[in-house]
Amino acid sequence: MKWLSFRWLAPAMMLLGGCALEQPVSARDATARSTYVTPALWEVKDADTTIYLFGTVHVMKPGVDWFKGGVKSAFDRSDELVLEIVEPEDPNGLASTMAGAALARDGVKLSDRLGTADRASYQAAMSTNGLPWQAFEMFNPWMAGMALSVKPLETLGYKSDLGAERVLTAAANASGKKVGALETVEQQLGYFAGLPMEQQVKFLTATVEGLPDMDREFASLVTHWQGGEPDKLAAEMNESLEATPELARVLLIQRNANWVRWIRQRLDQPGTVFIAVGAGHLAGKGSVQEQLKALGVASARVTQ
Repeated sequence: MKWLSFRWLAPAMMLLGGCALEQPVSARDATARSTYVTPALWEVKDADTTIYLFGTVHVMKPGVDWFKGGVKSAFDRSDELVLEIVEPEDPNGLASTMAGAALARDGVKLSDRLGTADRASYQAAMSTNGLPWQAFEMFNPWMAGMALSVKPLETLGYKSDLGAERVLTAAANASGKKVGALETVEQQLGYFAGLPMEQQVKFLTATVEGLPDMDREFASLVTHWQGGEPDKLAAEMNESLEATPELARVLLIQRNANWVRWIRQRLDQPGTVFIAVGAGHLAGKGSVQEQLKALGVASARVTQ
């Protein structure tokens, strides 16, 4: 299953499921030869307000140089950075909050929610990726699904320390820019926790089924991001999301609608804002740009 993960997952899973995406970037990684890439950037503006829209990848391999050119210039001109969430400072508190939201209140073990074949595939996938499935028995299926969306990326060489939000947040703090958020971690957890059980199980099983293709599919999505090809990125994501339309509605379309309302209201205030959200939100049907257009608000691609 193609999935651009929520940015708080890496630290939470490190504590709850043994994920090690938070390992510091090594000196060798830091000095790796870089490739300059040009991800897509849009702007929404009126007479006294400019809002940049930048799609991010939350984890990245070393050697990708994207924070320059048009993206860096737009960021430097901005007064404020706005992310999906502001990452909590306390990872232990985050893990506790996540565990509380994912706890199965009906006492049914996670494995018992799966059919015989799906249960065997799930348990094998967890074990293969160093995640103790027994430790997840008390949780609802979405928790294990997210763990399996994150943990394999470590083996593939992706690091959250190199994710776009980390880079942007560090730059904002260094330059004294205000850093805001469109959502809270609790809100994001609520989207998953509120999914019907049938949809949670479907998400988990689709994630397990997609693991053999994760390397190729995630690399393809990142390649489209690096090349500034949102239409190609959207085509690949939409193909996957068609199998789980309820997830797409809750985790993508509805959230985009909330953000569009925020953007429309923000245009009433003068200033320049740099919004950075997962690249999947700025591509394809139901994207932020498409929903802005439906409200009569134009967005334009920034030439780089």
